[in-house]
Amino acid sequence: MTAATKTAPTDIYTRVTDSIVEALSHGVRPWLKPWNAEHAAGRITRPLRHNGTPYKGINILMLWASAEDAGFVSPFWLTFQQAKELGGHVKKGEKGSPVVYAATFKKKEQTEDGQETEEEIPFLKEYTVFCADQCEGLPQHFSATVNPPTEKLERIERAETFFTNTKADIRTGGNRAYYSIDGDYIRMPPFEAFRDAESHASTLCHELTHLTRHPSRLNREFGRKRWGDEGYAMEELVAELGSAFLCADLQITPEVREDHASYIESWLKVLKDDKRAVFSAASHASKAVDFLHGLQPQPAE
Repeated sequence: MTAATKTAPTDIYTRVTDSIVEALSHGVRPWLKPWNAEHAAGRITRPLRHNGTPYKGINILMLWASAEDAGFVSPFWLTFQQAKELGGHVKKGEKGSPVVYAATFKKKEQTEDGQETEEEIPFLKEYTVFCADQCEGLPQHFSATVNPPTEKLERIERAETFFTNTKADIRTGGNRAYYSIDGDYIRMPPFEAFRDAESHASTLCHELTHLTRHPSRLNREFGRKRWGDEGYAMEELVAELGSAFLCADLQITPEVREDHASYIESWLKVLKDDKRAVFSAASHASKAVDFLHGLQPQPAE
């Protein structure tokens, strides 16, 4: 294995984490504004591979950030070769965006008694993709645009159906939203207490992400011992990202909740102490959203 391969994971972790820390330090949560209303694939969406499969984990945040910086409209991302295979090409002079995938390498060691052992060590490999906006000659749907939708009713109805299909115990009352792991229920203020339907739905997306941490589901814990410790901050970051991912899937504008502003400082501490924390949080958030999607009725074959 080359020295470059050994150092690459640290470079990726550090670079991505530092960019998020920089945004949070200015009070900006980079996962809250990565969409454009112009593309036909949807007003809000996760980044999509060339075949329409949504990206997962840290790649969502990395590509959202790239799209936001460059003002890209299309949610589709392709490698140089994929663009060629689809009959198009990357425009001359365009700069690609990095994404990563997990890989392993085998490491052999000798024990004290002379036995040889082999261990698979995980690491991240990086490759480059281009937004469809950076390409020419692709099939029309990669760049199709429409006027932004003005009617919210259909979108919210779809979200409400999704929430109902989770079979979560959602109770109404009080003046704050939270998930009780002891009682395994979500408490939501009355619908009328929210500014609009999207505020209510995005808040519920956050609490449903918390719901997946229950031992009977994904059993996510992070070693949290008390309110406000690093484990607590990590779970809140997972719920924050999970909510953003799920809102993208349901075409809901994520709500910038005032009570979450206080979390930024604790997130900064977690991210600065552990360069891999946001990668882990994004991975857990994707698993949580996948779990909630798995509770939906599956189409008949």
